[in-house]
Amino acid sequence: MLIENLPIIYREILSRLPELLFMLPHKQIGVGVILNERGEVLIDRRPAKGLMGGLWEFPGGKIEQNETVSGCIKREILEELAIEVEVGEHLITVDHTYSEFSLTLIAHLCHYRGGEPQTIACEEIRWVTLTQIDQFRFPQANNKIIAALRNVL
Repeated sequence: MLIENLPIIYREILSRLPELLFMLPHKQIGVGVILNERGEVLIDRRPAKGLMGGLWEFPGGKIEQNETVSGCIKREILEELAIEVEVGEHLITVDHTYSEFSLTLIAHLCHYRGGEPQTIACEEIRWVTLTQIDQFRFPQANNKIIAALRNVL
């Protein structure tokens, strides 16, 4: 029997079979795009060992159960960088699929409020301008965040 002769519901299920069989783990990530008073953006470099090692990123992390996006961003930035931020407006939401997992990045503009950034969960921290940001390699999903940032600054 040809697939074209099956009822539409069966054709729909068959067309999604690879997706259903190989469902990837999904992560929801709160991302802080932190700006200082000079208009620079804080980026950090991931540890060399591990997934996407050595690439640069905007700080943030996994949204815990019953946690708000802004609560996640504040918590993650305090835990990973030891600084205080004020979480501002939503910048962009990015859905992206890598070979090992899929994720949703929920990025908010944040304003730096205090503390000396520390490399607690990263290898390096930099304050960069949007002109300089192209000199750093980011995971692919971050490219849309950078483009959105360029549209608002």
